Amino acid sequence: FPMAATDPQVLALAAQITESREQDIPLLLLKLKGILSSPSIGCEESNKIKQDLYDYGLTQYCLLVLKRDHSQLHGAWATAAQLAEILSHCCVGLEVKEDPEEFYEKFLPSAVDSLLVLGKRLQARFIRAIKDKEKQDFLHWFQIVTDAICWLFGGHIQLAACVLQNDRFLQLLITDDVETAIIMMSVLHNILRINSSVLLEVEEETLHSVLDELVYKLSSTTNPAVGSAATKLLLLVAKFCKQLVQLFTARYKGLKGLLSKQWTGKGFDREINQLLDLLYLEQSSGKGEMQKQHQAACIIQAAWRGFQTRKRLKKLPQAVITLQRSFRAKREQELQHLTKQKEDEALKLQMQLQRQRAMRLFHERQLALLEVVHASQMNKYMQEMEEKSALTIQRFWRGYRARRIFHQQKQSLKEHKAAIIIQRAACKFLEKRRRRRPLSPWKEPKGLTDEQRLALQQKVDDYIKLHPASQMSEERSKELHMQAQAKLAQFLLRSRLDQGAAQRREALLAQVNTDVELLMNAPGLAEATEKDLGAFMSRSIPVATKARQTHNTMLKHTRWPWWKKLGDEFMEDDVIPEGAINTELETLFIGGRK
Repeated sequence: FPMAATDPQVLALAAQITESREQDIPLLLLKLKGILSSPSIGCEESNKIKQDLYDYGLTQYCLLVLKRDHSQLHGAWATAAQLAEILSHCCVGLEVKEDPEEFYEKFLPSAVDSLLVLGKRLQARFIRAIKDKEKQDFLHWFQIVTDAICWLFGGHIQLAACVLQNDRFLQLLITDDVETAIIMMSVLHNILRINSSVLLEVEEETLHSVLDELVYKLSSTTNPAVGSAATKLLLLVAKFCKQLVQLFTARYKGLKGLLSKQWTGKGFDREINQLLDLLYLEQSSGKGEMQKQHQAACIIQAAWRGFQTRKRLKKLPQAVITLQRSFRAKREQELQHLTKQKEDEALKLQMQLQRQRAMRLFHERQLALLEVVHASQMNKYMQEMEEKSALTIQRFWRGYRARRIFHQQKQSLKEHKAAIIIQRAACKFLEKRRRRRPLSPWKEPKGLTDEQRLALQQKVDDYIKLHPASQMSEERSKELHMQAQAKLAQFLLRSRLDQGAAQRREALLAQVNTDVELLMNAPGLAEATEKDLGAFMSRSIPVATKARQTHNTMLKHTRWPWWKKLGDEFMEDDVIPEGAINTELETLFIGGRK
Protein backbone atom coordinates (compact mmCIF):
# COMPACT_ATOMS: atom_id res chain seq x y z
CA PHE A 1 0.00 0.00 0.00
CA PRO A 2 1.25 3.52 -0.75
CA MET A 3 1.68 4.67 2.83
CA ALA A 4 3.48 7.99 2.05
CA ALA A 5 0.73 9.76 0.09
CA THR A 6 -2.27 8.25 1.90
CA ASP A 7 -4.78 10.61 3.48
CA PRO A 8 -4.35 10.60 7.29
CA GLN A 9 -8.13 10.45 7.85
CA VAL A 10 -8.30 7.24 5.80
CA LEU A 11 -5.40 5.76 7.74
CA ALA A 12 -6.97 6.62 11.09
CA LEU A 13 -10.35 5.20 10.07
CA ALA A 14 -8.79 1.99 8.73
CA ALA A 15 -6.85 1.49 11.96
CA GLN A 16 -9.95 2.18 14.05
CA ILE A 17 -12.02 -0.32 12.06
CA THR A 18 -9.31 -2.95 12.40
CA GLU A 19 -9.34 -2.66 16.21
CA SER A 20 -13.13 -2.35 16.61
CA ARG A 21 -15.79 -4.98 17.17
CA GLU A 22 -17.84 -6.28 14.29
CA GLN A 23 -21.08 -4.62 15.42
CA ASP A 24 -19.38 -1.20 15.61
CA ILE A 25 -17.99 -1.27 12.05
CA PRO A 26 -21.17 0.03 10.25
CA LEU A 27 -21.26 3.18 12.40
CA LEU A 28 -17.55 3.77 11.80
CA LEU A 29 -18.01 3.42 8.05
CA LEU A 30 -20.49 6.30 8.13
CA LYS A 31 -17.51 8.60 8.71
CA LEU A 32 -16.59 8.05 5.05
CA LYS A 33 -19.42 10.38 4.10
CA GLY A 34 -17.72 13.27 5.91
CA ILE A 35 -14.36 12.41 4.34
CA LEU A 36 -15.77 12.30 0.80
CA SER A 37 -17.91 15.44 1.16
CA SER A 38 -15.22 17.62 2.73
CA PRO A 39 -15.27 21.10 1.05
CA SER A 40 -11.48 21.46 1.28
CA ILE A 41 -10.68 18.71 -1.24
CA GLY A 42 -10.79 19.07 -5.01
CA CYS A 43 -11.67 16.64 -7.76
CA GLU A 44 -8.22 15.09 -8.01
CA GLU A 45 -7.90 14.78 -4.25
CA SER A 46 -11.36 13.19 -4.08
CA ASN A 47 -10.38 10.56 -6.65
CA LYS A 48 -7.15 9.94 -4.72
CA ILE A 49 -9.13 9.41 -1.50
CA LYS A 50 -11.44 6.97 -3.30
CA GLN A 51 -8.39 5.09 -4.55
CA ASP A 52 -7.00 4.92 -1.00
CA LEU A 53 -10.33 3.70 0.35
CA TYR A 54 -10.37 0.91 -2.23
CA ASP A 55 -6.73 0.00 -1.60
CA TYR A 56 -7.27 -0.23 2.16
CA GLY A 57 -10.43 -2.35 1.72
CA LEU A 58 -12.89 0.14 3.19
CA THR A 59 -15.01 0.08 0.04
CA GLN A 60 -15.10 -3.72 0.21
CA TYR A 61 -16.10 -3.41 3.89
CA CYS A 62 -19.11 -1.32 2.89
CA LEU A 63 -20.18 -4.00 0.43
CA LEU A 64 -19.84 -6.75 3.05
CA VAL A 65 -21.90 -4.79 5.57
CA LEU A 66 -24.68 -4.27 3.01
CA LYS A 67 -24.98 -8.04 2.52
CA ARG A 68 -25.90 -8.59 6.18
CA ASP A 69 -29.38 -9.01 7.62
CA HIS A 70 -30.40 -5.62 9.05
CA SER A 71 -33.76 -6.67 10.47
CA GLN A 72 -32.46 -7.62 13.93
CA LEU A 73 -30.73 -4.35 14.92
CA HIS A 74 -32.37 -1.05 15.82
CA GLY A 75 -31.56 1.71 13.31
CA ALA A 76 -29.75 -0.69 10.98
CA TRP A 77 -31.93 0.18 7.94
CA ALA A 78 -30.99 3.86 8.08
CA THR A 79 -27.32 2.92 8.41
CA ALA A 80 -27.60 0.51 5.47
CA ALA A 81 -29.21 3.20 3.27
CA GLN A 82 -26.41 5.67 4.09
CA LEU A 83 -23.77 3.00 3.42
CA ALA A 84 -25.39 2.34 0.03
CA GLU A 85 -25.03 6.03 -0.81
CA ILE A 86 -21.40 6.01 0.40
CA LEU A 87 -20.62 2.88 -1.65
CA SER A 88 -21.98 4.44 -4.85
CA HIS A 89 -19.96 7.63 -4.31
CA CYS A 90 -16.80 5.60 -3.61
CA CYS A 91 -17.18 3.63 -6.85
CA VAL A 92 -17.99 6.57 -9.17
CA GLY A 93 -14.84 8.35 -10.36
CA LEU A 94 -12.59 5.50 -9.18
CA GLU A 95 -10.02 4.26 -11.68
CA VAL A 96 -8.42 1.03 -10.52
CA LYS A 97 -4.97 0.50 -12.00
CA GLU A 98 -4.07 -2.79 -10.33
CA ASP A 99 -6.26 -5.71 -11.41
CA PRO A 100 -9.05 -3.66 -13.06
CA GLU A 101 -10.89 -6.82 -14.19
CA GLU A 102 -11.58 -7.72 -10.56
CA PHE A 103 -13.14 -4.30 -10.00
CA TYR A 104 -15.20 -3.95 -13.19
CA GLU A 105 -16.30 -7.58 -13.69
CA LYS A 106 -16.81 -8.77 -10.11
CA PHE A 107 -16.91 -5.93 -7.59
CA LEU A 108 -19.25 -3.55 -9.44
CA PRO A 109 -21.83 -6.26 -10.40
CA SER A 110 -21.73 -7.52 -6.81
CA ALA A 111 -22.34 -3.97 -5.55
CA VAL A 112 -25.32 -3.58 -7.91
CA ASP A 113 -26.78 -6.90 -6.73
CA SER A 114 -26.36 -5.95 -3.05
CA LEU A 115 -28.05 -2.58 -3.59
CA LEU A 116 -30.98 -4.25 -5.38
CA VAL A 117 -31.32 -6.80 -2.56
CA LEU A 118 -31.35 -3.99 0.00
CA GLY A 119 -33.98 -2.15 -2.06
CA LYS A 120 -36.13 -5.30 -2.20
CA ARG A 121 -36.00 -5.68 1.60
CA LEU A 122 -36.88 -2.03 2.15
CA GLN A 123 -39.78 -2.31 -0.31
CA ALA A 124 -41.14 -5.36 1.51
CA ARG A 125 -40.85 -3.59 4.88
CA PHE A 126 -42.58 -0.51 3.48
CA ILE A 127 -45.50 -2.57 2.17
CA ARG A 128 -45.93 -4.43 5.50
CA ALA A 129 -45.56 -1.31 7.66
CA ILE A 130 -48.72 -0.08 9.41
CA LYS A 131 -47.73 3.19 11.06
CA ASP A 132 -47.35 6.28 8.89
CA LYS A 133 -44.01 7.18 10.48
CA GLU A 134 -42.56 3.78 9.63
CA LYS A 135 -43.86 3.95 6.06
CA GLN A 136 -42.31 7.38 5.55
CA ASP A 137 -38.95 6.20 6.92
CA PHE A 138 -38.82 3.08 4.77
CA LEU A 139 -39.88 5.06 1.67
CA HIS A 140 -37.15 7.63 2.35
CA TRP A 141 -34.50 4.92 2.74
CA PHE A 142 -35.78 3.18 -0.41
CA GLN A 143 -35.41 6.47 -2.30
CA ILE A 144 -31.82 6.81 -1.04
CA VAL A 145 -30.95 3.28 -2.22
CA THR A 146 -32.47 3.80 -5.68
CA ASP A 147 -30.64 7.12 -6.02
CA ALA A 148 -27.42 5.30 -5.14
CA ILE A 149 -28.14 2.74 -7.88
CA CYS A 150 -28.77 5.53 -10.41
CA TRP A 151 -25.58 7.31 -9.33
CA LEU A 152 -23.62 4.06 -9.69
CA PHE A 153 -24.69 3.16 -13.24
CA GLY A 154 -24.50 6.86 -14.13
CA GLY A 155 -20.76 6.75 -13.42
CA HIS A 156 -20.33 3.31 -15.03
CA ILE A 157 -22.56 3.08 -18.10
CA GLN A 158 -21.89 -0.63 -18.59
CA LEU A 159 -23.81 -1.31 -15.35
CA ALA A 160 -27.11 -0.17 -16.91
CA ALA A 161 -27.50 -3.49 -18.72
CA CYS A 162 -26.42 -5.33 -15.53
CA VAL A 163 -29.16 -3.58 -13.54
CA LEU A 164 -31.80 -4.24 -16.17
CA GLN A 165 -30.92 -7.94 -16.50
CA ASN A 166 -30.95 -8.52 -12.74
CA ASP A 167 -33.98 -10.54 -11.59
CA ARG A 168 -34.37 -8.42 -8.46
CA PHE A 169 -34.84 -5.28 -10.56
CA LEU A 170 -37.83 -6.96 -12.23
CA GLN A 171 -39.14 -8.00 -8.80
CA LEU A 172 -38.89 -4.39 -7.62
CA LEU A 173 -40.67 -3.17 -10.73
CA ILE A 174 -43.50 -5.73 -10.44
CA THR A 175 -45.43 -4.31 -7.51
CA ASP A 176 -48.91 -2.98 -6.84
CA ASP A 177 -47.62 -0.29 -4.49
CA VAL A 178 -47.91 3.16 -6.07
CA GLU A 179 -44.98 4.97 -4.38
CA THR A 180 -42.33 2.29 -4.94
CA ALA A 181 -43.61 1.58 -8.46
CA ILE A 182 -43.18 5.26 -9.42
CA ILE A 183 -39.65 5.29 -7.96
CA MET A 184 -38.67 2.14 -9.88
CA MET A 185 -40.07 3.56 -13.12
CA SER A 186 -37.95 6.66 -12.53
CA VAL A 187 -34.90 4.37 -12.18
CA LEU A 188 -35.82 2.73 -15.50
CA HIS A 189 -36.20 6.20 -17.01
CA ASN A 190 -32.67 7.10 -15.88
CA ILE A 191 -31.34 3.85 -17.37
CA LEU A 192 -32.87 4.67 -20.76
CA ARG A 193 -31.69 8.25 -20.56
CA ILE A 194 -28.09 7.24 -19.85
CA ASN A 195 -27.96 4.29 -22.29
CA SER A 196 -30.75 4.49 -24.84
CA SER A 197 -29.80 1.24 -26.61
CA VAL A 198 -29.73 -0.86 -23.45
CA LEU A 199 -33.04 -2.55 -24.29
CA LEU A 200 -31.50 -3.94 -27.46
CA GLU A 201 -28.57 -5.37 -25.49
CA VAL A 202 -30.58 -7.36 -22.95
CA GLU A 203 -32.22 -10.71 -23.55
CA GLU A 204 -35.58 -10.88 -25.28
CA GLU A 205 -37.28 -12.44 -22.24
CA THR A 206 -36.11 -9.57 -20.01
CA LEU A 207 -37.26 -6.99 -22.54
CA HIS A 208 -40.69 -8.59 -22.83
CA SER A 209 -41.05 -8.81 -19.03
CA VAL A 210 -40.29 -5.08 -18.60
CA LEU A 211 -42.64 -4.02 -21.40
CA ASP A 212 -45.37 -6.40 -20.18
CA GLU A 213 -45.20 -4.84 -16.73
CA LEU A 214 -45.46 -1.29 -18.12
CA VAL A 215 -48.48 -2.22 -20.23
CA TYR A 216 -50.02 -4.06 -17.28
CA LYS A 217 -49.70 -0.96 -15.11
CA LEU A 218 -51.56 1.05 -17.76
CA SER A 219 -54.35 -1.53 -17.93
CA SER A 220 -54.72 -2.38 -14.23
CA THR A 221 -54.52 0.99 -12.44
CA THR A 222 -56.32 4.31 -12.57
CA ASN A 223 -53.67 6.31 -10.71
CA PRO A 224 -52.58 9.27 -12.90
CA ALA A 225 -49.03 9.26 -11.50
CA VAL A 226 -48.49 5.60 -12.40
CA GLY A 227 -50.13 6.05 -15.81
CA SER A 228 -48.03 9.13 -16.57
CA ALA A 229 -44.76 7.41 -15.60
CA ALA A 230 -45.58 4.28 -17.63
CA THR A 231 -46.64 6.34 -20.67
CA LYS A 232 -43.46 8.44 -20.56
CA LEU A 233 -41.36 5.30 -20.37
CA LEU A 234 -43.10 3.73 -23.37
CA LEU A 235 -42.68 6.99 -25.30
CA LEU A 236 -38.98 7.12 -24.40
CA VAL A 237 -38.53 3.52 -25.55
CA ALA A 238 -40.36 4.23 -28.82
CA LYS A 239 -38.24 7.34 -29.49
CA PHE A 240 -34.83 5.82 -28.68
CA CYS A 241 -35.44 2.36 -30.12
CA LYS A 242 -37.36 2.52 -33.37
CA GLN A 243 -37.14 -1.26 -33.70
CA LEU A 244 -39.33 -1.70 -30.62
CA VAL A 245 -42.25 0.22 -32.10
CA GLN A 246 -42.99 -2.77 -34.28
CA LEU A 247 -42.96 -4.91 -31.15
CA PHE A 248 -45.52 -2.56 -29.58
CA THR A 249 -47.89 -2.83 -32.53
CA ALA A 250 -47.49 -6.60 -32.86
CA ARG A 251 -47.44 -7.64 -29.20
CA TYR A 252 -49.79 -5.07 -27.65
CA LYS A 253 -52.47 -4.46 -30.24
CA GLY A 254 -54.93 -3.03 -27.75
CA LEU A 255 -52.47 -0.44 -26.47
CA LYS A 256 -53.76 2.38 -28.69
CA GLY A 257 -57.35 1.88 -27.59
CA LEU A 258 -56.27 1.66 -23.97
CA LEU A 259 -54.34 4.94 -24.17
CA SER A 260 -57.04 6.83 -26.05
CA LYS A 261 -60.03 5.63 -23.99
CA GLN A 262 -58.70 5.24 -20.44
CA TRP A 263 -55.91 7.80 -20.12
CA THR A 264 -57.01 10.71 -22.27
CA GLY A 265 -57.70 13.86 -20.24
CA LYS A 266 -55.64 12.77 -17.19
CA GLY A 267 -53.04 15.55 -17.45
CA PHE A 268 -50.44 14.05 -19.79
CA ASP A 269 -52.26 14.15 -23.14
CA ARG A 270 -49.15 15.43 -24.95
CA GLU A 271 -47.17 12.26 -24.19
CA ILE A 272 -50.19 10.09 -25.07
CA ASN A 273 -50.63 11.81 -28.44
CA GLN A 274 -46.93 11.46 -29.26
CA LEU A 275 -47.01 7.75 -28.42
CA LEU A 276 -50.19 7.22 -30.44
CA ASP A 277 -48.65 8.97 -33.43
CA LEU A 278 -45.65 6.66 -33.33
CA LEU A 279 -47.87 3.62 -33.04
CA TYR A 280 -50.17 4.67 -35.89
CA LEU A 281 -47.20 5.23 -38.17
CA GLU A 282 -46.17 1.60 -37.83
CA GLN A 283 -49.65 0.20 -38.12
CA SER A 284 -51.26 -0.50 -41.43
CA SER A 285 -54.60 1.09 -42.33
CA GLY A 286 -56.63 -2.13 -42.59
CA LYS A 287 -57.84 -3.85 -39.47
CA GLY A 288 -59.59 -7.19 -39.56
CA GLU A 289 -61.53 -9.11 -37.03
CA MET A 290 -58.65 -11.52 -36.53
CA GLN A 291 -56.33 -8.62 -35.69
CA LYS A 292 -58.73 -7.37 -33.01
CA GLN A 293 -58.95 -10.82 -31.47
CA HIS A 294 -55.18 -11.13 -31.50
CA GLN A 295 -54.89 -7.73 -29.83
CA ALA A 296 -57.36 -8.74 -27.11
CA ALA A 297 -55.51 -12.02 -26.58
CA CYS A 298 -52.22 -10.16 -26.13
CA ILE A 299 -53.74 -7.87 -23.50
CA ILE A 300 -55.21 -10.86 -21.66
CA GLN A 301 -51.89 -12.68 -21.80
CA ALA A 302 -50.02 -9.64 -20.50
CA ALA A 303 -52.48 -9.28 -17.63
CA TRP A 304 -52.34 -12.99 -16.89
CA ARG A 305 -48.55 -13.09 -16.92
CA GLY A 306 -48.39 -10.11 -14.62
CA PHE A 307 -50.89 -11.78 -12.28
CA GLN A 308 -48.96 -15.06 -12.26
CA THR A 309 -45.67 -13.27 -11.61
CA ARG A 310 -47.18 -11.33 -8.70
CA LYS A 311 -48.68 -14.49 -7.31
CA ARG A 312 -45.32 -16.28 -7.36
CA LEU A 313 -43.56 -13.31 -5.78
CA LYS A 314 -46.14 -13.14 -2.98
CA LYS A 315 -45.70 -16.83 -2.18
CA LEU A 316 -41.90 -16.65 -1.92
CA PRO A 317 -41.72 -14.79 1.46
CA GLN A 318 -44.32 -17.11 2.99
CA ALA A 319 -42.38 -20.19 1.85
CA VAL A 320 -39.18 -18.80 3.34
CA ILE A 321 -40.98 -17.99 6.61
CA THR A 322 -42.42 -21.52 6.77
CA LEU A 323 -39.00 -23.05 6.15
CA GLN A 324 -37.40 -20.88 8.83
CA ARG A 325 -40.18 -21.69 11.31
CA SER A 326 -39.80 -25.45 10.75
CA PHE A 327 -36.02 -25.21 11.05
CA ARG A 328 -36.25 -23.23 14.30
CA ALA A 329 -38.82 -25.68 15.69
CA LYS A 330 -36.58 -28.63 14.80
CA ARG A 331 -33.57 -26.97 16.40
CA GLU A 332 -35.58 -26.07 19.53
CA GLN A 333 -36.80 -29.65 19.78
CA GLU A 334 -33.25 -30.99 19.56
CA LEU A 335 -32.08 -28.54 22.23
CA GLN A 336 -34.94 -29.56 24.53
CA HIS A 337 -34.09 -33.23 23.97
CA LEU A 338 -30.42 -32.63 24.84
CA THR A 339 -31.37 -30.60 27.92
CA LYS A 340 -33.77 -33.29 29.11
CA GLN A 341 -31.15 -35.98 28.51
CA LYS A 342 -28.58 -34.04 30.55
CA GLU A 343 -31.09 -33.50 33.37
CA ASP A 344 -31.96 -37.22 33.40
CA GLU A 345 -28.29 -38.17 33.55
CA ALA A 346 -27.66 -35.69 36.37
CA LEU A 347 -30.69 -36.99 38.29
CA LYS A 348 -29.58 -40.58 37.77
CA LEU A 349 -26.08 -39.77 39.06
CA GLN A 350 -27.52 -37.92 42.06
CA MET A 351 -29.82 -40.83 42.93
CA GLN A 352 -26.90 -43.26 42.64
CA LEU A 353 -24.81 -41.12 44.99
CA GLN A 354 -27.71 -40.90 47.44
CA ARG A 355 -28.10 -44.70 47.40
CA GLN A 356 -24.39 -45.21 48.01
CA ARG A 357 -24.42 -42.65 50.81
CA ALA A 358 -27.49 -44.27 52.39
CA MET A 359 -25.95 -47.75 52.10
CA ARG A 360 -22.71 -46.56 53.69
CA LEU A 361 -24.64 -44.85 56.48
CA PHE A 362 -26.70 -48.01 57.02
CA HIS A 363 -23.59 -50.18 57.37
CA GLU A 364 -21.96 -47.67 59.71
CA ARG A 365 -25.10 -47.70 61.83
CA GLN A 366 -25.03 -51.51 61.90
CA LEU A 367 -21.41 -51.50 63.01
CA ALA A 368 -22.20 -48.97 65.73
CA LEU A 369 -25.09 -51.14 66.92
CA LEU A 370 -22.82 -54.20 67.05
CA GLU A 371 -20.59 -52.27 69.44
CA VAL A 372 -23.45 -50.93 71.59
CA VAL A 373 -26.05 -53.72 71.66
CA HIS A 374 -25.31 -56.73 73.81
CA ALA A 375 -24.63 -59.99 71.98
CA SER A 376 -27.63 -61.65 73.59
CA GLN A 377 -29.94 -58.85 72.32
CA MET A 378 -28.59 -58.80 68.74
CA ASN A 379 -30.83 -61.47 67.25
CA LYS A 380 -33.92 -59.96 68.81
CA TYR A 381 -32.96 -56.48 67.57
CA MET A 382 -32.29 -57.73 64.04
CA GLN A 383 -35.62 -59.54 64.02
CA GLU A 384 -37.43 -56.35 65.06
CA MET A 385 -35.63 -54.36 62.35
CA GLU A 386 -36.57 -56.96 59.74
CA GLU A 387 -40.20 -56.83 60.84
CA LYS A 388 -40.24 -53.01 60.67
CA SER A 389 -38.60 -53.07 57.24
CA ALA A 390 -41.06 -55.66 56.01
CA LEU A 391 -43.98 -53.60 57.32
CA THR A 392 -42.63 -50.46 55.61
CA ILE A 393 -42.16 -52.27 52.30
CA GLN A 394 -45.61 -53.83 52.55
CA ARG A 395 -47.20 -50.47 53.37
CA PHE A 396 -45.63 -48.76 50.35
CA TRP A 397 -46.43 -51.70 48.09
CA ARG A 398 -50.07 -51.82 49.19
CA GLY A 399 -50.39 -48.07 48.68
CA TYR A 400 -48.89 -48.32 45.21
CA ARG A 401 -51.09 -51.28 44.32
CA ALA A 402 -54.21 -49.52 45.64
CA ARG A 403 -53.42 -46.38 43.63
CA ARG A 404 -52.79 -48.40 40.49
CA ILE A 405 -56.03 -50.36 40.93
CA PHE A 406 -57.87 -47.10 41.62
CA HIS A 407 -56.57 -45.52 38.42
CA GLN A 408 -57.45 -48.65 36.49
CA GLN A 409 -60.95 -48.76 37.94
CA LYS A 410 -61.52 -45.00 37.77
CA GLN A 411 -63.27 -45.16 34.42
CA SER A 412 -65.34 -48.18 35.41
CA LEU A 413 -66.29 -46.43 38.67
CA LYS A 414 -67.34 -43.37 36.73
CA GLU A 415 -69.45 -45.52 34.40
CA HIS A 416 -70.92 -47.36 37.39
CA LYS A 417 -71.88 -44.07 39.08
CA ALA A 418 -73.36 -42.81 35.82
CA ALA A 419 -75.37 -46.02 35.47
CA ILE A 420 -76.62 -45.65 39.06
CA ILE A 421 -77.70 -42.06 38.39
CA ILE A 422 -79.47 -43.11 35.18
CA GLN A 423 -81.16 -46.04 36.91
CA ARG A 424 -82.26 -43.82 39.81
CA ALA A 425 -83.75 -41.30 37.39
CA ALA A 426 -85.44 -44.08 35.41
CA CYS A 427 -86.87 -45.62 38.58
CA LYS A 428 -88.23 -42.26 39.71
CA PHE A 429 -89.77 -41.71 36.29
CA LEU A 430 -91.37 -45.16 36.27
CA GLU A 431 -92.62 -44.67 39.83
CA LYS A 432 -94.27 -41.36 38.90
CA ARG A 433 -95.79 -42.97 35.82
CA ARG A 434 -97.03 -45.91 37.89
CA ARG A 435 -98.69 -43.54 40.37
CA ARG A 436 -100.47 -41.65 37.63
CA ARG A 437 -101.80 -44.84 36.04
CA PRO A 438 -105.14 -45.95 37.61
CA LEU A 439 -105.20 -49.34 39.33
CA SER A 440 -107.00 -51.99 37.32
CA PRO A 441 -109.45 -54.32 39.16
CA TRP A 442 -108.28 -57.80 40.10
CA LYS A 443 -108.82 -60.35 37.40
CA GLU A 444 -108.69 -63.97 38.33
CA PRO A 445 -106.35 -65.94 36.05
CA LYS A 446 -108.04 -68.34 33.75
CA GLY A 447 -107.67 -72.00 34.67
CA LEU A 448 -106.61 -74.84 32.39
CA THR A 449 -109.17 -76.67 30.41
CA ASP A 450 -109.33 -80.47 30.31
CA GLU A 451 -107.74 -80.60 26.88
CA GLN A 452 -104.77 -78.44 28.01
CA ARG A 453 -104.30 -80.51 31.18
CA LEU A 454 -104.24 -83.78 29.18
CA ALA A 455 -101.72 -82.28 26.71
CA LEU A 456 -99.34 -81.23 29.50
CA GLN A 457 -99.62 -84.65 31.20
CA GLN A 458 -98.79 -86.32 27.89
CA LYS A 459 -95.62 -84.17 27.53
CA VAL A 460 -94.49 -85.11 31.07
CA ASP A 461 -94.96 -88.84 30.38
CA ASP A 462 -93.05 -88.60 27.12
CA TYR A 463 -90.10 -86.86 28.81
CA ILE A 464 -89.97 -89.51 31.58
CA LYS A 465 -89.88 -92.26 28.94
CA LEU A 466 -87.06 -90.55 27.02
CA HIS A 467 -84.97 -89.78 30.15
CA PRO A 468 -85.35 -92.69 32.63
CA ALA A 469 -83.62 -92.42 36.04
CA SER A 470 -80.39 -94.45 36.44
CA GLN A 471 -80.45 -97.20 39.15
CA MET A 472 -77.36 -98.42 41.06
CA SER A 473 -76.73 -102.14 41.55
CA GLU A 474 -76.14 -103.79 44.95
CA GLU A 475 -72.50 -104.70 44.18
CA ARG A 476 -71.72 -101.07 43.26
CA SER A 477 -73.30 -99.84 46.52
CA LYS A 478 -71.18 -102.26 48.60
CA GLU A 479 -68.00 -101.21 46.79
CA LEU A 480 -68.66 -97.50 47.49
CA HIS A 481 -69.37 -98.33 51.16
CA MET A 482 -66.04 -100.17 51.55
CA GLN A 483 -64.12 -97.26 49.97
CA ALA A 484 -65.74 -94.78 52.36
CA GLN A 485 -64.85 -97.00 55.38
CA ALA A 486 -61.19 -97.25 54.25
CA LYS A 487 -60.84 -93.47 53.83
CA LEU A 488 -62.42 -92.92 57.25
CA ALA A 489 -59.90 -95.30 58.88
CA GLN A 490 -56.99 -93.51 57.18
CA PHE A 491 -58.26 -90.14 58.41
CA LEU A 492 -58.58 -91.36 62.01
CA LEU A 493 -55.05 -92.86 61.97
CA ARG A 494 -53.54 -89.67 60.52
CA SER A 495 -55.34 -87.54 63.10
CA ARG A 496 -53.79 -89.61 65.95
CA LEU A 497 -50.29 -89.17 64.48
CA ASP A 498 -50.82 -85.43 63.97
CA GLN A 499 -52.05 -85.09 67.55
CA GLY A 500 -48.86 -86.74 68.88
CA ALA A 501 -46.61 -84.52 66.74
CA ALA A 502 -48.46 -81.43 67.93
CA GLN A 503 -47.94 -82.45 71.57
CA ARG A 504 -44.20 -82.94 70.95
CA ARG A 505 -43.97 -79.51 69.27
CA GLU A 506 -45.73 -77.85 72.19
CA ALA A 507 -43.36 -79.51 74.65
CA LEU A 508 -40.30 -78.47 72.66
CA LEU A 509 -41.61 -74.91 72.36
CA ALA A 510 -42.21 -74.72 76.09
CA GLN A 511 -38.66 -75.93 76.74
CA VAL A 512 -37.22 -73.35 74.32
CA ASN A 513 -39.22 -70.57 75.98
CA THR A 514 -37.93 -71.66 79.37
CA ASP A 515 -34.32 -71.58 78.14
CA VAL A 516 -34.78 -68.17 76.54
CA GLU A 517 -36.30 -66.80 79.74
CA LEU A 518 -33.35 -68.20 81.67
CA LEU A 519 -30.90 -66.48 79.33
CA MET A 520 -32.79 -63.17 79.42
CA ASN A 521 -32.96 -63.16 83.25
CA ALA A 522 -29.29 -64.05 83.68
CA PRO A 523 -27.34 -61.54 85.84
CA GLY A 524 -24.39 -59.51 84.54
CA LEU A 525 -20.80 -60.68 84.68
CA ALA A 526 -20.03 -58.51 87.69
CA GLU A 527 -22.97 -59.95 89.68
CA ALA A 528 -22.67 -63.59 88.58
CA THR A 529 -21.88 -66.29 91.16
CA GLU A 530 -20.70 -69.85 90.85
CA LYS A 531 -24.26 -71.01 91.33
CA ASP A 532 -25.39 -68.93 88.34
CA LEU A 533 -22.51 -70.20 86.25
CA GLY A 534 -23.46 -73.77 86.91
CA ALA A 535 -26.81 -73.29 85.16
CA PHE A 536 -25.07 -72.34 81.90
CA MET A 537 -22.16 -74.77 81.94
CA SER A 538 -22.39 -78.08 80.15
CA ARG A 539 -21.07 -81.31 81.54
CA SER A 540 -19.83 -82.23 78.06
CA ILE A 541 -16.16 -81.12 77.61
CA PRO A 542 -16.32 -80.76 73.74
CA VAL A 543 -19.41 -78.58 73.94
CA ALA A 544 -17.84 -76.32 76.57
CA THR A 545 -14.59 -76.03 74.60
CA LYS A 546 -16.44 -75.07 71.39
CA ALA A 547 -18.53 -72.49 73.26
CA ARG A 548 -15.37 -70.92 74.75
CA GLN A 549 -13.72 -70.69 71.29
CA THR A 550 -16.81 -69.10 69.74
CA HIS A 551 -17.04 -66.55 72.55
CA ASN A 552 -13.38 -65.57 72.11
CA THR A 553 -13.92 -65.20 68.34
CA MET A 554 -16.88 -62.85 68.85
CA LEU A 555 -14.90 -60.72 71.34
CA LYS A 556 -12.01 -60.45 68.90
CA HIS A 557 -14.40 -59.43 66.08
CA THR A 558 -15.87 -56.61 68.19
CA ARG A 559 -12.36 -55.19 68.82
CA TRP A 560 -11.52 -54.98 65.09
CA PRO A 561 -11.01 -51.50 63.50
CA TRP A 562 -13.85 -50.07 61.45
CA TRP A 563 -12.20 -50.68 58.07
CA LYS A 564 -12.06 -54.41 58.73
CA LYS A 565 -15.77 -54.47 59.52
CA LEU A 566 -16.64 -53.04 56.08
CA GLY A 567 -16.05 -56.41 54.46
CA ASP A 568 -19.73 -57.33 54.77
CA GLU A 569 -20.76 -54.22 52.82
CA PHE A 570 -20.30 -55.97 49.47
CA MET A 571 -22.07 -59.18 50.46
CA GLU A 572 -25.56 -59.79 49.16
CA ASP A 573 -28.40 -59.62 51.64
CA ASP A 574 -29.73 -63.07 50.74
CA VAL A 575 -26.32 -64.85 51.08
CA ILE A 576 -25.50 -65.98 54.65
CA PRO A 577 -21.92 -67.22 55.29
CA GLU A 578 -21.70 -70.87 56.15
CA GLY A 579 -19.40 -70.13 59.08
CA ALA A 580 -22.01 -67.83 60.62
CA ILE A 581 -24.61 -70.60 60.46
CA ASN A 582 -22.26 -73.12 62.06
CA THR A 583 -21.31 -70.60 64.74
CA GLU A 584 -24.92 -69.90 65.63
CA LEU A 585 -25.84 -73.58 65.73
CA GLU A 586 -22.76 -74.71 67.66
CA THR A 587 -22.88 -71.91 70.21
CA LEU A 588 -26.55 -72.58 71.05
CA PHE A 589 -26.64 -74.02 74.53
CA ILE A 590 -29.79 -75.26 76.22
CA GLY A 591 -29.67 -75.35 79.97
CA GLY A 592 -30.26 -78.65 81.71
CA ARG A 593 -28.86 -80.81 78.90
CA LYS A 594 -25.63 -82.78 78.87
